[in-house]
Amino acid sequence: MGNFDIIAFAFSIIRVMTPLLFASMACMIFSKGGVDSIATEGIMLFCSLAAPLGSWMFGNCWAGLLFGIFVGILLTCIFGYVTLSLKTEPVLAGIALNVLAGGATIFIVYCLTGEKASTQSIASSTLPVINIPLLEKVPVLGRILSGHNILTYVSLLSVVVLSFFLFRTKSGLRLRTVGENPDAAESVGLSILKYKYMTLVIAGILIGMGGAFMSMGYVSFFSKNMVAGRGFIGIAAESMGHGMPGGILLATLLFSLADALSIQLQVIGMPPELMQLMPYLVTIIAIAVYSYQREKKRLRQA
Repeated sequence: MGNFDIIAFAFSIIRVMTPLLFASMACMIFSKGGVDSIATEGIMLFCSLAAPLGSWMFGNCWAGLLFGIFVGILLTCIFGYVTLSLKTEPVLAGIALNVLAGGATIFIVYCLTGEKASTQSIASSTLPVINIPLLEKVPVLGRILSGHNILTYVSLLSVVVLSFFLFRTKSGLRLRTVGENPDAAESVGLSILKYKYMTLVIAGILIGMGGAFMSMGYVSFFSKNMVAGRGFIGIAAESMGHGMPGGILLATLLFSLADALSIQLQVIGMPPELMQLMPYLVTIIAIAVYSYQREKKRLRQA
């Protein structure tokens, strides 16, 4: 049994938080814009395949990232067209997209590589790691906060940027108005579809970066069902954070703590089958506690 390295553990919390934070921020934007976020899981899985394929086709990691983002925007807009213009029930469309993603990604990998599980046989690059000047030399803190993938810092920056956009800009205010009260927004001349599609594009960018991190940052290849429920956990984190960027960040940290702890406990010899359940078990418990407290508060106010 190995030793528990608290600094490595803290570093891993931030690392595993990255795709979950992107998913949670995307779910927040969906919620603010009044668009259902149920398809986040499937779209992120498609993006996690698109990124290494883009890197392989164009021979550049940045091209891979842009291709992953492009696929994210494309699929969120398709989902929006199906639900907003064709009036398909969002939950049914989302479930269909999630199920499609599981099979379609495997089929695409098989057509391109002849394998059914991963893209390890093709040459794809990874996104760079950033060592922050001065901070990297600070004892303890430098080892925790410096040396992460560039998308990790982008995910943290997205919390600040989206907070400013939603609560300090006219476009953000209008987007929230459309999501909260579309009839009132339409009565003052706002284009509902314009702000719905703005919501979809922003969410698509975030999901695309989350998917790209999974296959070009977390590891260096796509593997079958590698998103592993992060899209759904993102929905839970958005709800637990009351739709506020800071609260969502804290909820995401909680889920990431459970995920990182399960990995660390496997390293020191705990049964992997048991430890792999931990992130999902914590999610269920957290949602149950949150729902109980919210219902209790509602009954007190009634």
